[in-house]
Amino acid sequence: MKYLVMVQGTQADYEAMQGKGSVAWSQEDIQAMFTHMGAINDDLAESGEMIDAQGLVEPAKTRHVTLGDDGKSVITDGPYSETKELLAGYWVLDCASLERVTEIAERVLQCPQPAGAPVYPVVIRPIGEAPADIG
Repeated sequence: MKYLVMVQGTQADYEAMQGKGSVAWSQEDIQAMFTHMGAINDDLAESGEMIDAQGLVEPAKTRHVTLGDDGKSVITDGPYSETKELLAGYWVLDCASLERVTEIAERVLQCPQPAGAPVYPVVIRPIGEAPADIG
């Protein structure tokens, strides 16, 4: 079964990783995070479970496209104050079971970070393979 495993973050989190804000990340904190996530990625690639994994740029560099009341496109550059957490990165995994992908999500949660940094849940979504999977 294929799964989408998602991590979340806010614009403030990205700014903290740039050394700004009340819980600023040091270069050592950043390196510890990359080392932890790199080890997970290496293990998933070795086991053959990883299909894809990407970290996403900060919300300030994103764009939101929607329809206005008049039916015309409305384009807004981020960040979006009305949105708390956004997708910060993801893995597409092919795992034997929900239990296995849950073990991986638990490992992601163990990522080192500075004291006081927010902790967000890791979200697991099975990827449907047919229209019947929608309902």
